Amino acid sequence: MSKTHHRHKLPHVVSRGSRNLLRKGSSHLHWRDSYHWLLTLSWGKFVIVIIVAYTIANSLFALAYLAGGDSIANARPRSFADAFFFSVQTMASIGYGAMFPKTDYANLVVAIEALFGLMGLAMGTGLMFARFSRPTARVLFSKVAVITTYNGKPTLMFRAANERHNQIYEAEMHVNLVRDEVSIEGSVMRRFYDLELVRNKSPLFVLTWTAMHIIDETSPLYGETEETLHHSNIEIIVILTGMDETVAQTIHTRHSYLTEEIHWNHRFVDILVTMPDGKRLIDYTRFHDVVKL
Repeated sequence: MSKTHHRHKLPHVVSRGSRNLLRKGSSHLHWRDSYHWLLTLSWGKFVIVIIVAYTIANSLFALAYLAGGDSIANARPRSFADAFFFSVQTMASIGYGAMFPKTDYANLVVAIEALFGLMGLAMGTGLMFARFSRPTARVLFSKVAVITTYNGKPTLMFRAANERHNQIYEAEMHVNLVRDEVSIEGSVMRRFYDLELVRNKSPLFVLTWTAMHIIDETSPLYGETEETLHHSNIEIIVILTGMDETVAQTIHTRHSYLTEEIHWNHRFVDILVTMPDGKRLIDYTRFHDVVKL
């Protein structure tokens, strides 16, 4: 590998918690894993897919009815609109009675469509339930991380907060450092290193959590500077898991910090305020604020 390859930076994998990779040569046929694909679609795209599939299915059955000639009573001859809406009534088992099949061919198509509609309703109901019941986490991460001095030692810090008004039991946080490394042969690789936290577990994650990693001789960040980290194309990946008390299921979320999102010689603004009546207030409006030391 030529020396020019040494300066190429590999892409970040989960920049800001989302995938940041394009795939070449892998299969893009979603129908082979349609259930997972439909679960991972955004709600907007999911609704569009359902509407398109519903329209196509009824259009195909409408064409099937028209292929049988004058097979629907009280329908206008060769009317695609009447055949389409008759298909809608049949698939949904509405049965207004104004239009009905009057030939054996039409009854056969109705029987097939009724079976298709029942199967589609069952699968659609299960898919909607799976999307609604899927456990999700609403955890807010600070927009930046800081490297500051804590108890006389340089420490990497960032914040997390539970945005829901409930509790997350046995919350656990894993933090990894990812950076480019060049082998003796000149190969560039993305290497993962564990970053040990002062506290990586919380029995009750209710409000906020400040994660701290001490940069000592055992830390992968030991001896690094802002310039060397930028040269190494680093990324800090955070994965948080726990048991949501409301749904009694395990939830997880992820986030990442790039080099430009790590502020050196800064500290987070204190968001815990004591009110005049003695009560404590957490000011989330300053959750992301930092000040330079």
